[in-house]
Amino acid sequence: MQLPDALLFDLDGTLVDTAPDLARATNALRAHHGLVPLPYPVIRAQVSNGGSALVMLALGLEKAHDGHDEARSFLLEAYGQAVAEESRVFPPLDRLLASWESMRRPWGIVTNKPRVYAAPLIDALGLMPGALLCADDLPVKKPSPEPLWAAAEALGVAPERCWYIGDHLRDMQAARAAGMPAIAVGYGYIEEGDDYRDWPADLWFETSASLAETLMPAPAL
Repeated sequence: MQLPDALLFDLDGTLVDTAPDLARATNALRAHHGLVPLPYPVIRAQVSNGGSALVMLALGLEKAHDGHDEARSFLLEAYGQAVAEESRVFPPLDRLLASWESMRRPWGIVTNKPRVYAAPLIDALGLMPGALLCADDLPVKKPSPEPLWAAAEALGVAPERCWYIGDHLRDMQAARAAGMPAIAVGYGYIEEGDDYRDWPADLWFETSASLAETLMPAPAL
Protein backbone atom coordinates (compact mmCIF):
# COMPACT_ATOMS: atom_id res chain seq x y z
CA MET A 1 0.00 0.00 0.00
CA GLN A 2 1.33 3.43 -0.94
CA LEU A 3 1.57 5.68 2.08
CA PRO A 4 -0.10 9.10 1.98
CA ASP A 5 2.07 12.22 1.91
CA ALA A 6 0.52 13.45 5.16
CA LEU A 7 -1.66 12.28 8.04
CA LEU A 8 -4.45 14.30 9.61
CA PHE A 9 -6.01 13.02 12.82
CA ASP A 10 -9.13 13.77 14.74
CA LEU A 11 -8.04 14.37 18.34
CA ASP A 12 -10.41 12.89 20.95
CA GLY A 13 -10.87 9.15 20.54
CA THR A 14 -8.61 8.90 17.48
CA LEU A 15 -5.17 10.17 18.40
CA VAL A 16 -5.56 10.79 22.14
CA ASP A 17 -7.60 8.93 24.75
CA THR A 18 -9.09 11.95 26.53
CA ALA A 19 -12.11 10.15 27.98
CA PRO A 20 -10.68 9.67 31.51
CA ASP A 21 -10.28 13.41 32.08
CA LEU A 22 -13.63 14.23 30.50
CA ALA A 23 -15.29 11.54 32.60
CA ARG A 24 -13.76 13.08 35.72
CA ALA A 25 -15.23 16.47 34.80
CA THR A 26 -18.62 14.94 33.98
CA ASN A 27 -18.82 13.20 37.33
CA ALA A 28 -17.65 16.39 39.06
CA LEU A 29 -20.74 18.04 37.59
CA ARG A 30 -22.92 15.24 38.89
CA ALA A 31 -21.33 15.48 42.34
CA HIS A 32 -22.00 19.23 42.32
CA HIS A 33 -25.68 18.37 41.94
CA GLY A 34 -25.61 15.64 44.57
CA LEU A 35 -25.67 12.76 42.10
CA VAL A 36 -23.64 9.55 42.15
CA PRO A 37 -20.94 9.01 39.48
CA LEU A 38 -21.84 7.52 36.14
CA PRO A 39 -19.95 4.41 34.98
CA TYR A 40 -16.91 5.25 32.88
CA PRO A 41 -18.04 3.29 29.75
CA VAL A 42 -21.30 5.26 29.66
CA ILE A 43 -19.45 8.58 29.62
CA ARG A 44 -16.77 7.35 27.20
CA ALA A 45 -19.33 6.64 24.49
CA GLN A 46 -20.49 10.28 24.53
CA VAL A 47 -17.14 12.07 24.64
CA SER A 48 -16.96 12.75 20.88
CA ASN A 49 -20.30 14.56 21.02
CA GLY A 50 -18.94 17.46 23.08
CA GLY A 51 -19.71 19.31 26.27
CA SER A 52 -23.41 19.77 25.69
CA ALA A 53 -23.88 16.03 25.17
CA LEU A 54 -22.04 15.35 28.42
CA VAL A 55 -24.29 17.80 30.26
CA MET A 56 -27.33 16.03 28.81
CA LEU A 57 -25.88 12.71 29.91
CA ALA A 58 -24.95 13.94 33.38
CA LEU A 59 -28.07 15.92 34.26
CA GLY A 60 -30.62 15.28 31.53
CA LEU A 61 -30.68 18.98 30.62
CA GLU A 62 -31.42 19.74 26.99
CA LYS A 63 -29.66 22.70 25.34
CA ALA A 64 -32.83 24.79 25.60
CA HIS A 65 -33.08 24.26 29.37
CA ASP A 66 -32.32 27.33 31.50
CA GLY A 67 -29.65 25.52 33.47
CA HIS A 68 -27.82 23.91 30.55
CA ASP A 69 -25.33 26.69 29.83
CA GLU A 70 -24.38 27.07 33.48
CA ALA A 71 -23.87 23.32 33.82
CA ARG A 72 -21.77 23.22 30.65
CA SER A 73 -19.59 26.05 31.95
CA PHE A 74 -19.06 24.13 35.22
CA LEU A 75 -18.12 20.95 33.36
CA LEU A 76 -15.70 22.71 31.02
CA GLU A 77 -14.07 24.63 33.86
CA ALA A 78 -13.54 21.36 35.73
CA TYR A 79 -12.08 19.80 32.60
CA GLY A 80 -9.88 22.79 31.81
CA GLN A 81 -8.20 22.59 35.20
CA ALA A 82 -6.57 19.25 34.25
CA VAL A 83 -6.87 18.43 30.54
CA ALA A 84 -3.98 15.95 30.55
CA GLU A 85 -4.07 14.35 33.99
CA GLU A 86 -4.92 10.91 32.57
CA SER A 87 -5.14 11.53 28.82
CA ARG A 88 -2.62 9.65 26.67
CA VAL A 89 -1.85 9.05 23.00
CA PHE A 90 -3.33 5.73 21.96
CA PRO A 91 -0.42 3.29 21.78
CA PRO A 92 1.38 2.66 19.49
CA LEU A 93 0.44 5.87 17.66
CA ASP A 94 3.12 7.65 19.67
CA ARG A 95 5.73 5.46 17.98
CA LEU A 96 4.08 6.03 14.61
CA LEU A 97 4.32 9.81 15.01
CA ALA A 98 7.94 9.58 16.13
CA SER A 99 8.72 7.55 13.02
CA TRP A 100 6.95 9.99 10.71
CA GLU A 101 8.73 12.92 12.31
CA SER A 102 12.13 11.22 12.04
CA MET A 103 11.53 10.85 8.31
CA ARG A 104 10.18 14.41 8.04
CA ARG A 105 6.74 13.27 6.99
CA PRO A 106 4.07 15.86 7.85
CA TRP A 107 1.12 15.24 10.12
CA GLY A 108 -1.53 17.37 11.79
CA ILE A 109 -4.72 17.47 13.83
CA VAL A 110 -8.19 18.69 12.89
CA THR A 111 -10.56 18.72 15.85
CA ASN A 112 -13.90 20.13 16.93
CA LYS A 113 -12.38 20.72 20.36
CA PRO A 114 -11.92 24.43 21.22
CA ARG A 115 -8.31 25.62 21.11
CA VAL A 116 -8.36 26.62 24.79
CA TYR A 117 -8.52 22.90 25.65
CA ALA A 118 -6.79 21.34 22.62
CA ALA A 119 -3.58 23.38 22.71
CA PRO A 120 -2.73 22.75 26.40
CA LEU A 121 -3.51 19.06 25.96
CA ILE A 122 -1.21 18.75 22.96
CA ASP A 123 1.55 20.69 24.72
CA ALA A 124 1.27 18.53 27.85
CA LEU A 125 1.60 15.37 25.77
CA GLY A 126 4.64 16.71 23.93
CA LEU A 127 2.96 16.48 20.53
CA MET A 128 4.22 18.67 17.70
CA PRO A 129 1.72 18.61 14.83
CA GLY A 130 2.62 20.56 11.75
CA ALA A 131 -0.96 21.85 11.65
CA LEU A 132 -3.62 22.22 14.32
CA LEU A 133 -7.15 23.29 13.36
CA CYS A 134 -9.61 23.65 16.24
CA ALA A 135 -13.33 24.32 16.51
CA ASP A 136 -12.95 28.07 16.88
CA ASP A 137 -10.24 28.68 14.26
CA LEU A 138 -12.68 29.01 11.37
CA PRO A 139 -16.35 30.04 11.05
CA VAL A 140 -17.22 26.38 10.35
CA LYS A 141 -16.10 23.05 11.78
CA LYS A 142 -16.43 19.37 10.86
CA PRO A 143 -18.32 17.94 9.01
CA SER A 144 -17.53 20.97 6.83
CA PRO A 145 -14.37 20.38 4.78
CA GLU A 146 -12.78 23.80 5.32
CA PRO A 147 -10.74 22.86 8.44
CA LEU A 148 -9.30 19.86 6.59
CA TRP A 149 -8.38 22.01 3.61
CA ALA A 150 -6.73 24.57 5.89
CA ALA A 151 -4.70 21.85 7.62
CA ALA A 152 -3.57 20.36 4.30
CA GLU A 153 -2.53 23.80 3.07
CA ALA A 154 -0.57 24.40 6.28
CA LEU A 155 1.27 21.11 5.70
CA GLY A 156 1.89 21.94 2.05
CA VAL A 157 0.16 18.79 0.84
CA ALA A 158 -2.69 18.38 -1.64
CA PRO A 159 -5.92 17.21 0.05
CA GLU A 160 -6.07 14.02 -2.00
CA ARG A 161 -2.63 13.06 -0.68
CA CYS A 162 -3.72 13.36 2.99
CA TRP A 163 -5.44 10.67 5.00
CA TYR A 164 -8.02 11.98 7.45
CA ILE A 165 -8.44 9.56 10.35
CA GLY A 166 -11.40 9.73 12.73
CA ASP A 167 -13.75 7.90 15.08
CA HIS A 168 -17.04 9.57 14.13
CA LEU A 169 -19.35 9.71 11.12
CA ARG A 170 -18.79 13.46 10.81
CA ASP A 171 -15.07 12.78 10.32
CA MET A 172 -15.84 10.61 7.32
CA GLN A 173 -18.27 13.20 5.96
CA ALA A 174 -15.65 15.94 6.32
CA ALA A 175 -12.99 13.84 4.60
CA ARG A 176 -15.30 12.98 1.73
CA ALA A 177 -16.26 16.63 1.27
CA ALA A 178 -12.59 17.64 1.36
CA GLY A 179 -11.57 15.07 -1.26
CA MET A 180 -9.38 13.17 1.21
CA PRO A 181 -9.26 9.42 1.80
CA ALA A 182 -11.53 8.80 4.81
CA ILE A 183 -10.08 6.43 7.42
CA ALA A 184 -12.44 5.09 10.11
CA VAL A 185 -11.20 3.68 13.42
CA GLY A 186 -13.21 1.45 15.71
CA TYR A 187 -11.32 1.90 18.98
CA GLY A 188 -12.59 5.41 19.72
CA TYR A 189 -15.68 6.90 21.34
CA ILE A 190 -18.45 5.16 19.45
CA GLU A 191 -22.00 5.11 20.75
CA GLU A 192 -23.77 1.82 21.41
CA GLY A 193 -25.51 0.62 18.29
CA ASP A 194 -23.24 2.61 15.96
CA ASP A 195 -20.99 0.49 13.73
CA TYR A 196 -17.94 2.29 12.36
CA ARG A 197 -17.83 -0.22 9.48
CA ASP A 198 -21.07 1.28 8.19
CA TRP A 199 -19.52 4.73 7.77
CA PRO A 200 -18.60 5.94 4.25
CA ALA A 201 -14.87 5.37 4.65
CA ASP A 202 -12.13 4.16 2.34
CA LEU A 203 -10.42 2.06 5.01
CA TRP A 204 -11.47 0.77 8.43
CA PHE A 205 -9.14 -0.11 11.34
CA GLU A 206 -10.37 -1.89 14.43
CA THR A 207 -7.33 -1.10 16.59
CA SER A 208 -4.73 1.62 16.91
CA ALA A 209 -2.08 -1.08 16.52
CA SER A 210 -3.37 -2.12 13.09
CA LEU A 211 -3.53 1.53 12.02
CA ALA A 212 0.04 2.16 13.15
CA GLU A 213 1.32 -1.00 11.50
CA THR A 214 -0.18 0.01 8.17
CA LEU A 215 1.21 3.54 8.31
CA MET A 216 4.68 2.83 9.68
CA PRO A 217 7.08 3.98 6.95
CA ALA A 218 9.76 1.60 5.81
CA PRO A 219 13.26 2.68 6.87
CA ALA A 220 15.38 4.32 4.20
CA LEU A 221 17.98 2.08 2.56
